[in-house]
Amino acid sequence: MRKEPGVSAERLVIRNVEFIGGMSEKRGWRPESSLPEIAFAGRSNVGKSSLLNTLVRRKSFARVSRTPGRTREINFFRVNNGFVLVDLPGYGFARVSKERKAEWKPLMESYLRQTSQLRGIVLLLDSRREPSEDDRAMLDFLAEMEVPTIVAVTKVDKLSKAAARQRVAEISRALTLESEQVIPFSAHSGEGRVELLEAITDLVEGADREDAQ
Repeated sequence: MRKEPGVSAERLVIRNVEFIGGMSEKRGWRPESSLPEIAFAGRSNVGKSSLLNTLVRRKSFARVSRTPGRTREINFFRVNNGFVLVDLPGYGFARVSKERKAEWKPLMESYLRQTSQLRGIVLLLDSRREPSEDDRAMLDFLAEMEVPTIVAVTKVDKLSKAAARQRVAEISRALTLESEQVIPFSAHSGEGRVELLEAITDLVEGADREDAQ
């Protein structure tokens, strides 16, 4: 997963991003597509919108909200006509009502359990915070589902380089993650963008190879 800068950029230059629509109910609308899907998940205020904006280099691609927890749908974006990027609602924000959380959980579980096109999940964790019970529950759920998981540790620019390395190592140990699963990321500096694109491309190309067999 760790390759020289420029290699992965050659493989996945973001030329086109198209919003397809949003899924707001457990058995509601979802795009009819045979393209592989890569989903992004994380607790509210982890920096998911900023990461997505940085990843596709579109400032208004994912709206950055000052009020975490407002994204209430699963949003689908077609990228390069080659795969679908799926933005899952943020979880774990204390101010969101129990009723709203009760709506989100079955929506997300239904998507994760019933989507045959799902090829991987990018789970975001905040470098400055300890993994929450929700984070651990999501990792356990993904392991149960045997969904390939990449962990992006966000906001590493808020720490010194030495402190960021230490935090990434601590998070990896605490969650028993393989080092190649974990990518330090900064929406501010762009650190980790190439590595994350490389990992996503590997998942998408792996899906293409499976379909061709």
